[in-house]
Amino acid sequence: MRVRKNANRDIPVMIETWNEMLEEGEVFNGRELFNANSGDEFFTSQTYCGVAVDFGGNIHGLYGLKACEDNEKSAEAVFVVRKPSRGQKIGQDLLNNCLKIAESKGIAEIILKDVEPGNEVARHIFEKAGFTAFGENAYRKDL
Repeated sequence: MRVRKNANRDIPVMIETWNEMLEEGEVFNGRELFNANSGDEFFTSQTYCGVAVDFGGNIHGLYGLKACEDNEKSAEAVFVVRKPSRGQKIGQDLLNNCLKIAESKGIAEIILKDVEPGNEVARHIFEKAGFTAFGENAYRKDL
């Protein structure tokens, strides 16, 4: 498994992956499912998107990193790992790549919103990486 920058050809599978998580109701409560246009708009608006792929090119997870409009030294990040791929440290790989990319882009703070209270695995990964909780479902880390 490796994490790489997404390509345009990845966006349909990224949309499918995102929508799977929404349909399960495990993450991003209250958000609308993406269609081809809204998903493409979301992913192309990100400062950077990374995808976790196996050696066959299959996507197992993704993240989006977007610099905040009011403070480009801060960025928000979202992470999704496909349900059948969980438990393989893909979330950790995505987070490590995100931190590396953020630093290379001069980002000084990463904010994670919509971290569901029941997602203990994600919370553990974020806390282990030095993120601190703030607000109801959010984490932040200074780089």
